[in-house]
Amino acid sequence: MGVEISPREAEVLELVGAHLSNAEIAARLCISVRTVESHVSSLLRKLEAPDRRALARRAPAPAGAGPAPVLPTPLTSFIGRASERAELTEMTTAHRQVTAVGPGGVGKTRLALAVAAEVSGEYADGVWFVDLVPVTDPGLVATAVAGALGLGEQPGRDMTESVLAALADRHALLVLDNCEHVADGVTLFLERLLATCPRVTVLATSRARLMVPFERVYPVPPLTVAVDGESDAVALFMERAAAVGWPLDPPLRDQVAAICERLDGMALAIELAAARCPMLGFDGISAALSHPLRMLTGGSRADERHRSVRAALDWSHALLEPADRALLRRVSVFVAPFTAAAAAQVTGDEDEEGLVADGLARLAEQSLLTVTTSLGRTEYRALETIRRYGMERLSEAGELINARSRHLRWCLAQAAGLAVVGEDWRARFDLVADDLRAALAWAADRPEQRVDAFELARCLAELTFTRHLTGESQRRYEQAAALATDPAASASMLRQAAAVAGCRTAGDDMYRLRRAAADAARASGAAAAADLAAAATIAFRFSTTFVRRPSQEEALQLISEAREQAGDDPAAQAAVALAEAAVLTDAFGAVQGPPGNAVPETRERAEHAVELARRTGDPLAESAALDALTGAQSWAGDPFAAAATARHRIMLLSSLPISPAGTHELIDALGIVAEAGLGAGDVQGARRWARQLADHPSLAEVGHRATCRLLMVAALAGDADEVLTGSVRFLDAWQRAGSPARSILAPAVAGVAMVHGLRGDHDARRAWQEILSRLGTAPEHAYGYGAVFDAMLLLHHGQAPEALERMAPEPRQMWKWITWIWHHWYVALRSETAVLAESPDARGIVAEARTVVAGNPVAAAIVERAGALLDGDRKALLATADAFDTAGCRYQFARTLVLAGGDHAERGAAALAALGFAPMRPVSRRW
Repeated sequence: MGVEISPREAEVLELVGAHLSNAEIAARLCISVRTVESHVSSLLRKLEAPDRRALARRAPAPAGAGPAPVLPTPLTSFIGRASERAELTEMTTAHRQVTAVGPGGVGKTRLALAVAAEVSGEYADGVWFVDLVPVTDPGLVATAVAGALGLGEQPGRDMTESVLAALADRHALLVLDNCEHVADGVTLFLERLLATCPRVTVLATSRARLMVPFERVYPVPPLTVAVDGESDAVALFMERAAAVGWPLDPPLRDQVAAICERLDGMALAIELAAARCPMLGFDGISAALSHPLRMLTGGSRADERHRSVRAALDWSHALLEPADRALLRRVSVFVAPFTAAAAAQVTGDEDEEGLVADGLARLAEQSLLTVTTSLGRTEYRALETIRRYGMERLSEAGELINARSRHLRWCLAQAAGLAVVGEDWRARFDLVADDLRAALAWAADRPEQRVDAFELARCLAELTFTRHLTGESQRRYEQAAALATDPAASASMLRQAAAVAGCRTAGDDMYRLRRAAADAARASGAAAAADLAAAATIAFRFSTTFVRRPSQEEALQLISEAREQAGDDPAAQAAVALAEAAVLTDAFGAVQGPPGNAVPETRERAEHAVELARRTGDPLAESAALDALTGAQSWAGDPFAAAATARHRIMLLSSLPISPAGTHELIDALGIVAEAGLGAGDVQGARRWARQLADHPSLAEVGHRATCRLLMVAALAGDADEVLTGSVRFLDAWQRAGSPARSILAPAVAGVAMVHGLRGDHDARRAWQEILSRLGTAPEHAYGYGAVFDAMLLLHHGQAPEALERMAPEPRQMWKWITWIWHHWYVALRSETAVLAESPDARGIVAEARTVVAGNPVAAAIVERAGALLDGDRKALLATADAFDTAGCRYQFARTLVLAGGDHAERGAAALAALGFAPMRPVSRRW
C-alpha cells in the first residue's frame, strides 16, 4: 500500500473491511474499544481515507472470493446429495428466502450447511449460521441472530433493530437452523429483515414451512436407497460403519441397502444403525428393526418419514438398559450442553454422580448424546430430535413434571450462584442462560410454580442486566412483575424495569413503567406518591429520550395526585419536591417546560428537593435532586457551584453496588460532571470524566452516546487526534443506530465539524454540518455551543467581524442553553472577537468579561489575551500561553503564540501543524 502498517493495524483493517463495528473488533481481537479507535484513526491518516467506508474499501481482500463463512465445522464428512445440493443452491441464488423442510432426522441441517459453504463466495459480507435449538421464546429469535453476528444490545433499540442496523447494507447469507419451535418469532423477524436489508438472503430449515408469502419451500427428500447405480444411503451407512471400526466389503452393499430401505433413507436412522454394527452385526440390526415397539409412530401426528425416524429412535432406545433409558429421558430437559454433575442433580441422583457419568458415556457411545471436552470440562448435549424424543418418553413415563421441577430448582441454584460476579462470570452465565430461559418459560405457565417462576424471572432480570443484555433485562423485570403474588413485589420489579429502560434511553418505557408501579403500589395498599412523582420528573428530566413526550398538563396532574398521597412519608415528600422543581420551574431545561420560569425560584425549589432527599438517606434520590440543583445553578450563571455539585454527585454514586437504578444515575452523572467541569474551565477534569463515560461497559454498543461528551471536550481543548478517533466510533455507532435525530448529540457534532474546519478539510466539515442539520437542533441552542464553535473557527480564519456578528447578543439577554456550560466560553470569546474586530465597545466588553469569568482558568486566559491584544502588551499576552498550557488547551496555547507575532508566531505555527491544524490567518497588531 506504500505506507507502513503494523500487524495489529492490519488485523483491524481486515475487520473494518468485514464491516465490523469497533466494539465487535475489540471483542474479536481481545483489546479495548479505545485501542481499536486509535488504530482506526491511525489507518485513516496513513491511508488518506476520508471516512470509514472508504477505509473498508482499502482493506485487502481475503483469500478466495469473499470472507470465510461463519459456519459450524461438521465432525463427519458430508455424503452424496449432489442433485439436492444443486437444486437448493439454485433456489437460494434465485430467491431471498428459502426454507428446507422435512421431518426430523432427514438431514436438513447438513444439507443447508453444505449449500451455504458452497455459495459463500457469492456473498461479499459472508455467511452466518444461527442455531435456534436453544431458543425457547419466539421473542428471542433476534437475540440468537445477534449472538451469531457478534452483536451486543444497544440501549434505545431492541435486538431486532440492532440486527437490522448491522445487516442493512450487507450482502450476506443468513442460515436459520431448526425454526419449527419458534416459527412465529422467525416469521415476524424475517418480514422485517427482508424488508429492511435488501441484500440479505435467508436459508432456513424447519420441519414445516414458515407460511410467509415470500417463502420458497424445498422439501428435503430421504437419501436414495436404490442398489443399481449410486446410493447415498448405502454410502452413508458404509462410511459411518467404517468410522466406528467396522469397514464393509462391497459385496455387502445389498444387505446394507436392505437396511437403509427399511429405514426409509432417513439420515439419522442410518447413522444410528451404522454405529451399532460392531455390537449387533447385520442380523442383530435386522432383528431390532423387526420388533413392533420400534414401529411406534405417535398415531396420526406423524407422517411416514417421521415414523421412520421414530422407529430408529425407538429401536435405539429399546437396546438401552432401563437405567440408561431413564437417564436419557430425564436429561432431555436440558436445552444447552450440561455436565455430569448437573445431570446428577436434575435426575435426582446427586449422590451417584459417578454412575450418572458412566451412563452419559454409554449414551454418547450410542450416538444419543454428543460430547465436548475443553479445559478439563466435559459437556453433553442431545441432538434436538433425540431431545424431543426424550421429552416425549419423559411424559409417557409420568415423570415430566418431576423432571421439570428438578430442572427448575437446578436453574434457581445456578442463578443464585451467579449472583456474585467473578472473573469467569460471563462464561458461566452464557453456559446456563438458555436453560434458565427454558425453565422460566415452563414454570411461568404453571400456577403451582408461580413462586419459583417469579424468583427465576427476577434473578434472570438481574443477570441479564449484568451481562449488558438490557432489553431482555427489562422484559424479565416486567415478567417478574406479572408473576409476583404480592402487588408490592410487583411494584418493586416495575421500578427496576423502569430503571433499565432508563439505561436504554427509552423514556416512554421509563414513564409507562413508573406509572404501572404506582398502580401496583396502590393495589398493595401502599401510597403511590413516590412513583407518580417520579413519572412526572422523568417526563421532564429525560424528555430528550421520549418518542411521545408527556405534556406539562399531564405531568402537573401526576404531581397533584402525588401531593394528595404523600402524607408524612419523607421519601414521597422528597420525590414530590423534585417533581415540582422539574415541572413547575423546569430545572432540567425540558422542551415542554414553562418558558417564563424565574431563576431564583428554580434554584430555591432545587435546593429544597436536595434537602428533603438528603433526609431520606437514599443516595439515588439525593443524586437526582443534585442533578436538578446543577441545572439551577447553571441557569443562575454559577458554573463553579454547578461543577462542585456535579462532582459531589459522582462521589455519592461511586461506592454504590451495581444496579439498574444506580447504573442509570451514574451514566447520567458522568455526562453532567463532564459538561459542568467544562463550563467551569476544568478541561482536564472534564476530559477525565468524559473518557470514563466513553469506556462505560453499558455504552459499549452505542458509541454515539458514549463519546458525545468526549468529542465536545476534545474539540474545545483543540485535541484533533482525539476528535478524529472518537468521531469514527461516533459516526459508525450513530449510523448503526439508524441515525437518530437526538439534539443531545448536536454539540459533539458541531465540535467535530469545527475541528475539520480548523484542519482545512472543508469536505469533511460540510459532511458533519449535514449531520448537524439532521439532529433537530433547537433554535434556543444557536447562541450556546453553536456560537462558540463558529466563533472559534471564524477567528482562526481571521474573520473577526463575522465572529462578532455571530456573537452579537449580550449574554445577559439569554439564559439556559447559553448560560449552561457555554456561558463563560461565550463571554470570553465575545471579548476577543470585539478586540480583533476593532469594535468601539471592545474595552468595555473586555472589562465586563473579566468580572464574569473570574476563576475560570481557560475563559479568564482568553479574556486576558484579548486585553493584552487591545493594549499591545506582548508580555501579558505570552503569559496567557502558559495558562492555556497548564489548563490542557493546546490549541489556545498555539493560537496565543501566533498572535504574539515574530519568532513566537513561528513556534505557534509549528505547534498548530503538530496538532494537525491548518495555518491561522495573520492578525494585524501593533506591538
